[in-house]
Amino acid sequence: QVQLVESGGGLVQPGGSLRLSCAVSGSSFTIYGMGWYRQAPGKQRELVAFIGAGGATTYADSVKGRFTISRDSAKNTQTLQMDYLKPEDTAVYYCNLHRPYWAGGADYWGQGTQVTVSS
Repeated sequence: QVQLVESGGGLVQPGGSLRLSCAVSGSSFTIYGMGWYRQAPGKQRELVAFIGAGGATTYADSVKGRFTISRDSAKNTQTLQMDYLKPEDTAVYYCNLHRPYWAGGADYWGQGTQVTVSS
């Protein structure tokens, strides 16, 4: 059974930093993509950052240059380093694990961790 457990959320002042981590268990995930999504109150869930099995990364325009996604496939973990945080980054952040279509296709989600940027 695939399980994703996030950690690292909290309250931070504008301009500050937070580091989110996601530990994945249940199988080997070397062929999977991994990402972070967020959902603010009253808004749809949106992609924040994604890293493919080969290490290629994608970022939402709103976080480019401020957030960095990385993964350690040997440890089945991924992290999201968030710098220069803004109030509009406030949301629940969800860890995502994506199995590619050629391997059956599926998405797995963590329980979410709250990030609040406020003075």
